[in-house]
Amino acid sequence: MTLLLFNKPYDVLSQFTDRGSPTTRATLSDFIDMPGVYPAGRLDRDSEGLLLLTDDGRLQARIADPKFKLPKTYWVQVEGVPDDAALAALRDGVMLKDGPTRPAEVERLDAPDIWPRTPPIRFRASIPDTWIALTIREGRNRQVRRMTAAIGHPTLRLIRRRIGDWTLDDLAPGAWRRA
Repeated sequence: MTLLLFNKPYDVLSQFTDRGSPTTRATLSDFIDMPGVYPAGRLDRDSEGLLLLTDDGRLQARIADPKFKLPKTYWVQVEGVPDDAALAALRDGVMLKDGPTRPAEVERLDAPDIWPRTPPIRFRASIPDTWIALTIREGRNRQVRRMTAAIGHPTLRLIRRRIGDWTLDDLAPGAWRRA
């Protein structure tokens, strides 16, 4: 069995080919040259961080399928400063268009010491931002972004830090290693 931990950079698709796009976009094949491995789950093009790839179908299903409730932790830079009530709403589960989310774990973070993003997040002196650590146990489409928007604090930057027991640690953007 092969399991790779990959730090997916911003603006990279979580797939090996880019079908149907009139422009060429970066894909996993620009970083990983290992036949037979496939992503276990997805990260949106505008999200960064940990992506697991494996050649084991059962492991891939256990990682990606929400029924296994594997915790996924994200570092999220949000617009504004969420108050205690906003964070409590995330802990209780928020209502989205496709139904309520499961309760999440959330805490405020000091700005993490991480790599710069290209392009950088737009800085606005009049609007502060805050970093939070958010752990969810489901994986709906763009869920973290929709959750922070639901509490009035849109996501500016999203980095997946952990999936279950696997962590990003000091893996540089675009780099991978075997688990």
